[in-house]
Amino acid sequence: MDTFTALAEPTRRIILERLSANGKMSATDIYRGFKASPPAISQHLKVLREAKLVRVEKRAQQRIYYINPEPMKKLEKWLKQFSAVKEQEFQRLDKLLETLKKEQNAPMLPFAEE
Repeated sequence: MDTFTALAEPTRRIILERLSANGKMSATDIYRGFKASPPAISQHLKVLREAKLVRVEKRAQQRIYYINPEPMKKLEKWLKQFSAVKEQEFQRLDKLLETLKKEQNAPMLPFAEE
């Protein structure tokens, strides 16, 4: 499971947001925050584990989930690179637009008489 597929589902993004805000959470605490059934949330947690976006520790009968920061760092790096490329494209378009505006506002020179 890749990161983007895992993040495509809103419920999984909410789970990550809650884990980010609360640090480690038990599966039971995560289930309590949703109207969906525990098995449904368990499936979402499984996808997040397979995508390596969360890690799980087993403590006695509990499973404790927390965010795995490495995939998030890779995602952030990719987004920054993507944004930088797009920003360069926008800057080139801005320069072109400014050039075109200046050309439109330039006074028209009369044709030279022969």
